[in-house]
Amino acid sequence: MTRTFLVILLLFPAVSCMKYGPSATETFEPGPSSKGLFIINEGNFMYGNASLTYYDTKSGTVENEVFIRANGVNLGDVAQSMTIHNGKGYIVINNSGVIFVIDPATFLITGNITGLISPRHIHFVNDNKAYITDLYREKITIVDPVTYTITGSINTPGHRSTEEMVQWDNYLFVSCWSYDNKILVIDTQTDVVTDSIEVGDQPSQMLLDKNDKIWCAASGKIFRIDAPTRNVEKIFTVSDEAAYSYLALNATRDTVYIMNRDVWRMSSDAGTIPLKPFISNQNKRYYGLAVDPATSHIYIADAIDYVQPGKIYCFDPEGVPVDTLTAGINPGAFCFK
Repeated sequence: MTRTFLVILLLFPAVSCMKYGPSATETFEPGPSSKGLFIINEGNFMYGNASLTYYDTKSGTVENEVFIRANGVNLGDVAQSMTIHNGKGYIVINNSGVIFVIDPATFLITGNITGLISPRHIHFVNDNKAYITDLYREKITIVDPVTYTITGSINTPGHRSTEEMVQWDNYLFVSCWSYDNKILVIDTQTDVVTDSIEVGDQPSQMLLDKNDKIWCAASGKIFRIDAPTRNVEKIFTVSDEAAYSYLALNATRDTVYIMNRDVWRMSSDAGTIPLKPFISNQNKRYYGLAVDPATSHIYIADAIDYVQPGKIYCFDPEGVPVDTLTAGINPGAFCFK
């Protein structure tokens, strides 16, 4: 057993469903480009085969399995999301109940957050406070992202599955996903739920556009909500209510992309969804959507058969295909560096 692996064992306690190597490691040098895209591959539930892919958007180079290659340990069971804050990448591993903190340039582990049940997303209120939503707890966990320690929680009675978060002013809006139809409003200064907004069933992804409008996807419908007044201004119906809807904004946050099998593009102040899709599905299993905040290039994940490595299709801002990448199993989320 090498000294490096012994340190890793001491630093990271065993977490459910995770398989820790050891395996050989590689050294990744920071590339000449500071821009890139992390693709978070969920893997298969209970298989512990989540992985991390890195795509250098300038050179077009793709590196798969960068987490295990850099650290010698597996990422874990069901990688849910990733956020970069203050030069650190926070990777949320849902079924393993852990958040790994990495250096986005070298992919090396710099810390972790444990004591979680089923974390989904992390949102940074400021440099010293972050919120973590959970699939199975009627509470949101508060952590100190500097020390990686849990400092408190916000009770959400009657709302077990908190999901995505967006912040406007001092208020955080949190979607309640499983068997729920509410968006909770939290005062980030007092860490208390102060209000709620009723939307459609299973609200999931949320975004905040340049006009302070919250866009929320919920069971085949897209809700546009005015953040200051918390009023639902508009409800858009997409083509297939049985399909999961994904949302993205362009670089200037004035154009909304909606994926529900096909992909639509519309102005953030539009009154209706266009009749014709911007990008057609072509019988693929679209599984994730993102738009580069710097270039407005569009990235669509394809899970294929949920077993083999998935594909990522890149389009320019006008919807013209420019690249196809091979990622890991079930690529479901993106994080731009």
